[in-house]
Amino acid sequence: MKIRHLILSLLLLMLGATAGSAEEATDKLSATGIHSSPSSEGASVTFKTLQDGDIVPPTFTVKFLVSGMGIAPAGSMIDNTGHHHLLIDVTEMPDMNLPLPATDQIRHFGKGQTEVELTLSLGGHTLQLLFADYVHTPHDPPVMSAKIAITVSADAPPRSENGE
Repeated sequence: MKIRHLILSLLLLMLGATAGSAEEATDKLSATGIHSSPSSEGASVTFKTLQDGDIVPPTFTVKFLVSGMGIAPAGSMIDNTGHHHLLIDVTEMPDMNLPLPATDQIRHFGKGQTEVELTLSLGGHTLQLLFADYVHTPHDPPVMSAKIAITVSADAPPRSENGE
C-alpha cells in the first residue's frame, strides 16, 4: 500500500510539472489507471447537526461525522484516513476515480475540518457528504452520506451553538 502511495505521489509531481493545467494533469493521471485509496469496511459519513427535511436560516453551522476511518489533511498519506467534501445541490455525481474538483457545489475541507458555517440562498437545497483521500479522490468503495434535502427560510429560528 505504501509503495502505491509513493508511486502516486511521484506521478502527481511529475504530471504537475509537465501538464499545462490541472485538467491536463488529471487527464494524464486518469490514463495511468491509478485509482482511489481503499475505504475501511463499514466506514460511513453523516451530518451531525442536520436531518432530511430540516428548515434552517440562511446562515447555519453544518457539522460532519465520520465513523470507521480517521481524519487527515489533504496531502497526508495515511491509510484509512481522508477528509470531508460537502456537495451542495449536486445533480450529477463527479467521477469517483478522479480528484474532486473544487467548485461552489463541491466544497473541500482539506485541512481536516469537521464543520462549516454555511450561507445558502432561500429555498430548497440538497446536501451530501463525500469522504476522499489525500489527493481528493473518493475512496473505493466511496464513503458518502445519503443526500438530504433542506429548506432555507428567513423565518427559521437561529440554531444553537451545537447546530440544532
